[in-house]
Amino acid sequence: MRYDLVIFDNDGVLVDSEPISNTLLAGYLTELGHPTTYEESVRDYMGSAMHRIHELVEERSGQRLPAGFDETFHARVFAAFQAELEPVPGAGAVLKQLADAGIPYCVASSGSHERIRVGHRKTGLDTWFPDELVFSAEDVGRGKPAPDLFLHAAARMGVAPERCVVVEDSRLGVQAAVAAGMDVYGFTAMTPEEKLAGAAGFFTAMDELPAILGL
Repeated sequence: MRYDLVIFDNDGVLVDSEPISNTLLAGYLTELGHPTTYEESVRDYMGSAMHRIHELVEERSGQRLPAGFDETFHARVFAAFQAELEPVPGAGAVLKQLADAGIPYCVASSGSHERIRVGHRKTGLDTWFPDELVFSAEDVGRGKPAPDLFLHAAARMGVAPERCVVVEDSRLGVQAAVAAGMDVYGFTAMTPEEKLAGAAGFFTAMDELPAILGL
């Protein structure tokens, strides 16, 4: 194993949530008078913390999203998760392989702690993630593409950034990992390689990851 810590993004890497959340986000923004297609939501917001949505909408329209935006959006997302969320195929097997090999891992997500937990409980991945292995953009001042979240996770796990590897599927996440001085591998099941510039390599299925990591 070439690394001392594997840091997983959550949405789109561990849980297959991006189609659900981006469909709902596009619909809600459109409902509020900010017409947004699913493709635009994926392009602009995939991998970002909630504050980025507020910032971009205000920057583009001059209008602020309503005060209850986050709560309403999360309520819709959580309801949809309970009905239809599935784990990314092969994610559980990779986590088991890392655990069996005694290789430290954690999750560092732009989503809230509640969102991470709701998704993990629904998909059964909560087995692999006790609280001390879960890090959220809520824990730091700036979300991705800033490096803060990944640096925070590494520090809490006691591993130097250069000994960490990040598994990401978003442009913002790859940028954050690179800024943190970490190697990052791009998961291309949903995002094409050209949108993950800066990644050290790419893979399209979770069962390819162990070999990439040198397991």
